[in-house]
Amino acid sequence: MHPSGAIVGEDGCASPAVNKMDSSEENTTPTYYNSVYQHGVDEKRRVQIPAKWRPAKPGTELTLVLWPKDREGPCLRVLPPQQMAKLMRDVDAMPNSDSNKVVLKRFIGSESVQVALDKAGRICIPEKMARDAGLQEEAILVGLLDRFEILSPERFEKVKASDVIIAQEAFKLME
Repeated sequence: MHPSGAIVGEDGCASPAVNKMDSSEENTTPTYYNSVYQHGVDEKRRVQIPAKWRPAKPGTELTLVLWPKDREGPCLRVLPPQQMAKLMRDVDAMPNSDSNKVVLKRFIGSESVQVALDKAGRICIPEKMARDAGLQEEAILVGLLDRFEILSPERFEKVKASDVIIAQEAFKLME
């Protein structure tokens, strides 16, 4: 335990004592994760979260998932409580006969962690997750409207190039 009362995990990240996720809690003002931000990653692997992306309720936990990308390499997908609950419902709704169900549960369960923001509005990324996502000195935070991703600058450039190619067809679906 840290002198501040925070709990220090095996990954070296201090987590303040927080309330567990409550997916039933209604948020009257939705948070929209839009725009792109670039922030430094400090020696303790802490990354600043933009003020308008921070949960309104102190102690709210976000879920970091090491999310595989095709050719670009993995990123960290950051899910607010309601999106994590939706992901769990979606996986649970899959038929038990679908072998992907247990693979998804195992992968997401073993490659995710709940984090809370510290008083300065930062999250601490576990060492293995940071390494696997290629995060070193800089991180790019990309809004996905209802969640966001954290990528290395190099991986972000690759994802952005792929998105430009696919975007024209994707936007036709919106018309």
